[in-house]
Formats: sequence, C-alpha cells, structure tokens
Amino acid sequence: MSKKGENIYKRKDGRWEGRYIKGYDDAGKAMRSSCYGKTYKEAREKLNAAKAAVLQGGVPASYSRKKFGLYCDEWLTLNKSRFKESTYEKYETALEKHIKPGLGDRAASELSTSLVGQFGQELLNSGLSPKTVRDTLTIVHAVLEYTQTEEPGMRQVKVVYPKENRRKMRVLSSEEQQKLTSYLLSDMDECKFGVLLALLTGLRVGEVCALRWGDISLDDRTLSVSSTMLRLKERDAYAQQKTKVVLTEPKTGTSVRKIPLNDYISKLCRRFSVFDPEAFILTGVSERYIEPRTLQYKLKKYTRECGISGVHFHALRHTFATRCVEVGFEIKSLSEILGHTSPKFTLERYVHSSMELKRVNMDKLSAAER
Repeated sequence: MSKKGENIYKRKDGRWEGRYIKGYDDAGKAMRSSCYGKTYKEAREKLNAAKAAVLQGGVPASYSRKKFGLYCDEWLTLNKSRFKESTYEKYETALEKHIKPGLGDRAASELSTSLVGQFGQELLNSGLSPKTVRDTLTIVHAVLEYTQTEEPGMRQVKVVYPKENRRKMRVLSSEEQQKLTSYLLSDMDECKFGVLLALLTGLRVGEVCALRWGDISLDDRTLSVSSTMLRLKERDAYAQQKTKVVLTEPKTGTSVRKIPLNDYISKLCRRFSVFDPEAFILTGVSERYIEPRTLQYKLKKYTRECGISGVHFHALRHTFATRCVEVGFEIKSLSEILGHTSPKFTLERYVHSSMELKRVNMDKLSAAER
C-alpha cells in the first residue's frame, strides 16, 4: 500500500517506488513514470524532485549532469549475468567502439531524439552497414530505458532506426553446388567432410566445428546440435593470448535441435566415423579441434580451386535452405532443422527462389489458364 497518500509503494524486491504524472499524450491520456529508492525517504525526495522538474519543464538538477557513458557501464554490469559470454562481448564492443565515443561524454539529461538520430546518421556515414547501426541503436535504446528509471524527470528519447537494405545473400546455383560437391568428394578428408555436411544439413560454421561423433547417431540416423564454437576475448589479465576458443550453447534456444539424416548423409558419416564419442568430426580425435576461422579459410581455398567466387560459410546454409524449398520442403520442418525461432524468419531471410523454380511456378500458372 502507498504511504501517507503520496503514491509511494514498497516493491517485492524491497525498494520503494514513487509514481507520478510526467505529462499527457495527444489524446489527453496521462503518461506516468517512476523513481526508486532504497528507503521511503529516498524515494520521496526523488519523487518530489521529479514532480518539481515536471512543473518547471526541466530535469532535476541532482540528476542532470551524470554522463551517459556512466549509465552505459552501469547497464552492462547490471545485466552481465543475463547475457551469454558472446552477447556480453558484442554489447561491450558496441559500447566501447561506437556508443561511448559518440554519446558517452554527454550528460544524460542532454540527450534528445534529434541528438540520437544524428548519432545514428554519423554511424551510417562512417561506413557501417544499416544492420550494424540498427543493432547499435538497439543497445542505446536499452541503456536509455535504464537511464530513465534512474533519472525520473529525464525527457523521453525516441530512437529512430535506419531502414535496413538487406543484401541479397549468395546462394550456389545447382551447377556450382554440384561442382563443389564433386570437389569435396575427391580425396575427401575430415575438413572436406565437415564442409559437405554443412552444405547438406544447413549447420552454422561454429556448430560444425563443435560437433563430436557422440552427437551423430548412425542407428537412429540423427544429428544433434547442442553446442557451438566461438573465439572470444580473453578476460584473464595473466593469460598469454588475447583471445580464446570456447564451446558454448548455440545461438538461440531453438538452435538446440535434432536433424534427421538421409541415406546419403548417413553413408558419408559411416565413412569417417570413429569409436570415440568425444572426438571432433573435423579431426577424428578429442584432443584437437579446428576453429571456425580456420574452416572458413579452408572453404575459401576449396571454392577458389573450384572456380567459384563470393562464397562464405553462411552461403552454404542459405544454399541448403533454397534447395529444400525447390524440392517442396515443408517450411515448418525446414525452420526447425535450421534452428530458427519461426517459419516467418526462415522465409524472410533464408529462402531464395531460383529462376528455375520461378519458371516452374509460372508454367503451372500457364497450365491452369488453359
């Protein structure tokens, strides 16, 4: 219950929360905000300051000069336990490389919609892709939300995201895929086998590198994806290397999945299988692995020798999805095999209809009109 009619409540987490009206929208609906304190007295003082700021059309002076960069650090530290190590490193890099240099020295109370919009435009002008800028601004938005809980009188800042012009993903044509497959089957070793397995199952490069023979059941003809391999920053100050290779959970929860293997893939697996379930499929032993960037270099060498250009490892995943659609694969099943969160994402990002498939569908329409 509120205390003394001041709209201050004690929360379940032990903090005191004060609620106030900071303004009204175009429809006349009240817009509310909150301020927090460890004690009732602290919450009341913040609430009174926030109400005074609303009346004056400004920001409480006691909060107005704290730098946005400090809020960035606080937000990252506060949420560290929620993030995967790879996610934490991604956010930390964006904060240190882009956000803090661009906005960090500003007092949080100085930030505005136009200022953040200008920051986003500067990132675009610097050569960053629209997707990278969108990802960076998403982090800015998250930090702003945290900042506004700490500075209750702070103005609302809207983050405007740039339109993302998605690049057309490279997909191997049927002829290119056949040429690459023939090359991989010739004098095939573990690395060539891993590349071909990715082309035939849609595995990500980190998932292939982390795959062990215990993840493949030749009796059930299934492949289980439960981990991925990444190279991350080494945070041990006494370590000799600046980075380290880690095995961690896959990209998302839906990326943990089981993929059925057809006869052709099963025969390939039997050809290279070993008895040690801990052995990596790319090396045949448990003591040695091949990391993603090394496998990327291998693929670059293979495609160059095939006379195929512009192919990176993720193109194999897109090619797999495209071939599945061409043979009439059910989209829900394909989405689960790829480890996507929804079939919609699969259709929007991974399905690339070939000219041959478009022609077949146009011919179907022509037949129906006769």
